[in-house]
Amino acid sequence: MEHFRERAASLVVDAVAGMGSKTALQAEKPPEGMGDFAFPCFGLAKELKRSPAELAKSVAASIAPDPAFSAAEAKGPYVNFRIHPAELAKATLGAVMGLREEYGNAEPTGKRILLEHTSANPNGPLHVGRARNPIIGDTLARILARCGNDVTTEFYVDDMGKQQVTLTWGVENLKHPGEAPKKPDHALVWYYQEASRLMAEDPRILEQIDAMISTYEKKDSAIAERVRKNCQRVLEGMTASLYRLDIHFNSFAWESKYIFDGSVDSVLERLRKLDSTAEEDGALYLDLERHGITGQERKFYLTRSDGSSLYSTRDMAYHLDKLSRYDRAIDVLGEDHRLKAKVVGIGTKLLGQDKPVEAMFYSFVSLPEGKMSTRRGTVVYLDDLIEEGVARAREEVDKRRPELSEELKRGIAEAVGTGAIRYNIIRVQAEKQLVFKWEEALNFEGNSAPFVQYSHARASSILRKATEFGEYDPALLVHPSETALIMGIARFPSVIRECGDSMQCHPLALYALELASLFNQFYRDCPVLAVEGELRNARLALVTASKFVMLNALDTLGIVAPEEL
Repeated sequence: MEHFRERAASLVVDAVAGMGSKTALQAEKPPEGMGDFAFPCFGLAKELKRSPAELAKSVAASIAPDPAFSAAEAKGPYVNFRIHPAELAKATLGAVMGLREEYGNAEPTGKRILLEHTSANPNGPLHVGRARNPIIGDTLARILARCGNDVTTEFYVDDMGKQQVTLTWGVENLKHPGEAPKKPDHALVWYYQEASRLMAEDPRILEQIDAMISTYEKKDSAIAERVRKNCQRVLEGMTASLYRLDIHFNSFAWESKYIFDGSVDSVLERLRKLDSTAEEDGALYLDLERHGITGQERKFYLTRSDGSSLYSTRDMAYHLDKLSRYDRAIDVLGEDHRLKAKVVGIGTKLLGQDKPVEAMFYSFVSLPEGKMSTRRGTVVYLDDLIEEGVARAREEVDKRRPELSEELKRGIAEAVGTGAIRYNIIRVQAEKQLVFKWEEALNFEGNSAPFVQYSHARASSILRKATEFGEYDPALLVHPSETALIMGIARFPSVIRECGDSMQCHPLALYALELASLFNQFYRDCPVLAVEGELRNARLALVTASKFVMLNALDTLGIVAPEEL
């Protein structure tokens, strides 16, 4: 579609130049049925002091004939282009057949991107409320990689926070009342929850935990080792859960590193010399009003009264390190981190880093009965969601395909159950609230991953039955359902680029659904195996192209594309 858009724009430039103007008209998407590209003439009308509708007629009349377009016509103040169906089919099928799994990929940009996501406190299993972060983060990483970037994904491990020290105190001072779960994150969360409860009731326990934190801040390697050991055990469980969703990390960054290597000390030393920082009762703060941030809390504290660092200060050290090694640093963060992210960005700029700290924010997932909390134990764990999703998918497989082997049934159930979870989270715009409901997450009809997966499996089945096909003529694909499907396939690279530019994932899920619907409509209206000769070959080529693009869309969403369902 970019190829045709650029070609149309070039024809418009030539026509406008013939009228004595260098004004560039920007292509827009016209209403349904009005063509493929629309060029508004309002800016040109202002320059030439003529009505937009009159100018649109003049521009359309001046456009040179081009085989790529069946029409270039004035529609009110717009010049609308219609792509010639045969040219679209030839270009699109040729591109997909040549590139196959790489169709939709942009040329390498040479840019190195560090995308930090998940970074959940390692004090217990991931719950559904936090699952939005890794699923969005992993999908965005896949999109940015298809946009030609060299993407590294990283998990920032908060091993110095109070929650992690509380977990360690619990492990070292409490005894589990029964048989602990085998999965380490589930085994350890009890110690965190029980220690949190006791700390709230007994000031002496709070003092012990605060003392551990203070000693840790003074670079006590013994405490660091004890805390890290527990964090690593929880991380082992977290990453095992994410592995089932095909989410992996290239690297892990430990918060304590920046304390022990002196990076945080250096950051604080430099911050103290700035005009926009000051101290109050020994605590260093940043004056937010100096940076255009107003509100009740104009003082953003960077240290405690004893001079020890806070999370945001350590985060500045971490981001300075990231930005020194990569062209872009992108964080996937919950909406409650907006101010902290802004302050970290201000801090890195004040400390001499010109590259911005980029953030993609998402709203939390809640249950119908309210917000989730690991400390209170009011959560639906991600592991439970995955198990439930796979179990429900297995019920469907047993009911619909009892003849399949046990191995194939297990594989299909895993692909469908995990795919339904990823898709259900991605399909909702990140900034919008998402109330988690089992019946929506595991809906296998309509707006869901299984619907797209089934369409891919249907295409695979057609191609298996056809065995092979010979040379094909794209010009034979003239049925409206064929043309609509080809147009859908042609849009894929543009959708990927738009998602990468906007750092939004939900349009890709919507696109996958639309493409699957277009394929099903084509399958309904245009027999493939029942026809013979050149038309059969052309339609088999269209099925092949559809299969590749559905595969690529699902892969970018992190969802398995089964050959059979």
